[in-house]
Amino acid sequence: MATRTDRPVDREGRTNRLADVAVQHEPRMDAGLRAQRRLRHQDLGRQQLLDAAEDVFGRKGFHDTTLREIAQQAEFSVGSVYSFFDSKDDLFLQIFVRRGGELLAEIEAVSSGAGTALDQLHLLVDTEVGFFRRHPNFARLMLRYANVPNLAAATPLHRRVGGDFERATTLQAEIFARGQATGELRDGDAEALSRIFSGLVLSFQTLDVSNDTTEWLPLDDFHEIVERAFAR
Repeated sequence: MATRTDRPVDREGRTNRLADVAVQHEPRMDAGLRAQRRLRHQDLGRQQLLDAAEDVFGRKGFHDTTLREIAQQAEFSVGSVYSFFDSKDDLFLQIFVRRGGELLAEIEAVSSGAGTALDQLHLLVDTEVGFFRRHPNFARLMLRYANVPNLAAATPLHRRVGGDFERATTLQAEIFARGQATGELRDGDAEALSRIFSGLVLSFQTLDVSNDTTEWLPLDDFHEIVERAFAR
């Protein structure tokens, strides 16, 4: 006696093997999609907490900020924060990991792009000032806490943050070295000039983030200062 089959059958009465294979793999595909959605949800939650932490730390400072305040702003429970970050210190450092990596990518794009060394130096000013203007609370954290020698020590996370800053310094130094080779930029140790350049940008940021309504020094004037300092 013929046995019944639940497999899909084509018009000639043959078992549709492709459809059968698809049915067999459907639960596995669903599990993969669920995993992807879970990862997206976790990343979204992590970014929300980092955004909230950057805002609260930027306004109040590290010591006057509590995890409860950050959790409330991100609409999380305090306990759920520990699903993403080990501690308040870890959350604080991860702000620098995220923004430092983003800024480094923009500096790398300038360094590898077109234009003369002097053009790239001016573009670096626009890039770095523009980045801090887009992220004013991170700019405040940078001005208050960023200390490359300290960041280069301690934990692997500290070293990662410090490594990003050192990489940015090296890229800027390479621009100075290229400008010196072409006669555009002044002589001197390229790394020292890079660090002086970074100091000037941070000094400009001190004025920029301290007043939300009035430019203490127009950006065009700052470009002129940079050119007078470094062009031959």
